[in-house]
Amino acid sequence: MSKTRVAAVQMVSAPEVAPNLDAAGRLIAAAAAAGARLVALPENFYMIGRQDTDKLGAREPEGAGPIQDFLSRTARAHQLWIIAGTVPILGSDERHIRGACLVYDDSGKRVARYDKMHLFRFTSGDERYDETRTLEPGERPVAVQSPFGRLALSVCYDVRYPELYRALGAFDAMFVPSAFTVPTGAAHWETLLRARAIENQAYVIAPAQGGEHAGGRRTYGHSMIVDPWGEILAVQPEGEGVVLAEMDLARIREVQAALPANDNRRMH
Repeated sequence: MSKTRVAAVQMVSAPEVAPNLDAAGRLIAAAAAAGARLVALPENFYMIGRQDTDKLGAREPEGAGPIQDFLSRTARAHQLWIIAGTVPILGSDERHIRGACLVYDDSGKRVARYDKMHLFRFTSGDERYDETRTLEPGERPVAVQSPFGRLALSVCYDVRYPELYRALGAFDAMFVPSAFTVPTGAAHWETLLRARAIENQAYVIAPAQGGEHAGGRRTYGHSMIVDPWGEILAVQPEGEGVVLAEMDLARIREVQAALPANDNRRMH
């Protein structure tokens, strides 16, 4: 079968890890009950603290820790694949972590890790963000082969850099787990996601944070799934929930046959 039901989970993460893992577990279970075989969690699903440095306290060594154990156990229990937004993996010093997007297969085995490469900086009025204070950038793009096709990994701000995806060659779906701010989300989120789907002729699955968090930060939400023609298949504006759609490999081939954009590319 060429069709797979996929889910993008929207959360409004709290400042403590345990309640967020409970919420993620409940939402993954709901996605599984609805027939999803591939579930994607948003960036920072494990925590959005009152201040940026709070997440340093949740950092885990490579391959072990409560967050990674939860992901492995949950994938195995529901027999589905999980694209885990970002997990706080130890950085090179105590003041930094890696924003690691981890992929678990339906046996609970971790099969890929992508560290967020592009770190967000933004200033607008009273809103100021600089991820370089707490995050180290990753070094290379990553795609993973799966039963559902070739999956390209990215995180949030990465979506503004189309060359990241071009470097991976052809793929069937790309994931953009995010925690977009409201000003940038309202202006650019949908446009960027649809553009990446159209130019790569691939599905885009974009789970997001969507609401007001404990420190007063607001995230834009609008978790969505976009098809290879740029059509939005499903979206949730705000609040926690599960966005579901069918990912159809035959639809990708249909779009590529009608408009052979990759074959028509000319490099200068």
